[in-house]
Amino acid sequence: MEDFNENELSKVAIDCAIKVHRNLGPGLLESVYKECLYFELGKMNLLVEKEKPLPVVYESIKLECGYRADIVINNKLILELKSVEGINEIHVAQTLTYLKLSSCKLALLINFNVLYLKDGLKRIIKGKL
Repeated sequence: MEDFNENELSKVAIDCAIKVHRNLGPGLLESVYKECLYFELGKMNLLVEKEKPLPVVYESIKLECGYRADIVINNKLILELKSVEGINEIHVAQTLTYLKLSSCKLALLINFNVLYLKDGLKRIIKGKL
């Protein structure tokens, strides 16, 4: 699964997220969903990194500013997880920032605090709104 492209990885990630959501339902802390999704993705023979640091490069200086992507898969796909009443523009902006700071072109913004997970999914492409 190392040679999967972003779209194939996003399908795997969504399938795993749906499994986690079906088992746990809405209403838990984001950290619970993150741990369970990390566990599920780990079973898929993927390079899965949790809380991956994303440094800011300013005038060729690497600054560790505390930005961390929730989950990064195969250095190609970012998963930004939420457990909130609804996704708003600040969540989208945060995810776009993570894409800008990384080499990834695609991110999934996933809100687990919904009745049906499909209603909590947002696909975000680097450079597009």
